[in-house]
Amino acid sequence: MIELTQMWGVFALLGILSCLFVVMPFLRKEKVVSVDHDANAQRIEIYHQRLDELKGELENQRIGQNDFEESVIELKRRLLNELSPEQTLDTRGNNLVLGATGIAFTVVVSSVFYYFTGSHQQIANWQKAVEKLPEYGERAVLQTGEPLSANELQAFALGLRTKLANSGDDAVAWMLLGRVAMSLNDYEMAMQAFDKALIMQPDNHNVLVNYSQALLIEGSEASINRAARMLSRVLRAEPQNIDAISLLALIAYEREDWLEAKSAFEVLLSTVQPNDPRYAMIKQRIDEIAEKLGENESVHSGSGPQLSVQVRIDDKLVSQLPDNATLFVFAKAANGPRMPLAVQKLTVFNLPLVVTLNDSMAMLPDLKLSNFNKVVITARISIDDSVMTQAGELEGTSDVITINNDMRQQVNVIISRVITSTGS
Repeated sequence: MIELTQMWGVFALLGILSCLFVVMPFLRKEKVVSVDHDANAQRIEIYHQRLDELKGELENQRIGQNDFEESVIELKRRLLNELSPEQTLDTRGNNLVLGATGIAFTVVVSSVFYYFTGSHQQIANWQKAVEKLPEYGERAVLQTGEPLSANELQAFALGLRTKLANSGDDAVAWMLLGRVAMSLNDYEMAMQAFDKALIMQPDNHNVLVNYSQALLIEGSEASINRAARMLSRVLRAEPQNIDAISLLALIAYEREDWLEAKSAFEVLLSTVQPNDPRYAMIKQRIDEIAEKLGENESVHSGSGPQLSVQVRIDDKLVSQLPDNATLFVFAKAANGPRMPLAVQKLTVFNLPLVVTLNDSMAMLPDLKLSNFNKVVITARISIDDSVMTQAGELEGTSDVITINNDMRQQVNVIISRVITSTGS
């Protein structure tokens, strides 16, 4: 409100200055010459005397008619000039009238011009938005009363920007502005607001989830990858965050990464009660993905071995999960080549989870599960997306597994150690 008062003060000052500019010429004091009335009478008498002299000279033919007429005119002009100060003694009253008229004209013209071309309605809307900011906040955040209309959302955004301009940075206000901008389909403003909020609160889960949603709508590959990293950060700190799990599932589904999508939807399903309307929808999506995975396995693996690997992590290592982690689950021959026989790579995951390994995941045609009798399963959480080991990565291995080509086998792997060097 201080800015609004200052603005009207500036308007009033400009109005006063413009009125002074108009009226000043009329307020100047007249330079009055003191005139003696006897002196004026004497000048008139001198005029008549001189006129009689000119008539005498004309009668005596000392001057011509033309010279006479010119002399009379000059004589009259001189008399008028000498008597002119008396003509200006009563003009001040007229000046005041003209000055008042000028002020009235300036005010009327300015008012009409501002009414038709000014921003008075926008200023009124701005003032209303600032006054109703608490109400809009309650309706938007606490879901009290009627939902905000499109115009009210615009007003809410205007009020938030004013609050931020007046009171400085506020992470909650920036986050709210980002959410309102998303509702208005202004995703550029939304991401800018979320960036501001993250600078102040880099671990705010609500900001990370909302920012991820904006990045997914933006849709570029870089934005989707950044959204996935943000959501992974949220899930490492809050594994049951339904919004983050839902968005990760959506990312995997859109990429047609069915295994990651199924894992994410299964985690999401475990957080939803069976009587929740979302339960049936999520279960249907899982069945759809399972069908797609079954089709892929039947096409690529035929009747080869199927290993269902349940991967868990030791509770002592949960706090050591690296940022932007990638999970590799792979099988190697117990006695044979070092090349993996089957590999699954997950960039979106939440432990525990189940991974399937089969012949379709072989890296070379001759090196696959069905060609070996005994294998060892390894699960490794990498600090990047490279399969090469690095210090600080987490790993776990199974016992030696005897392959049975005719049935699906269950395997348990617990990630229980930290790799201290590339040779460990």
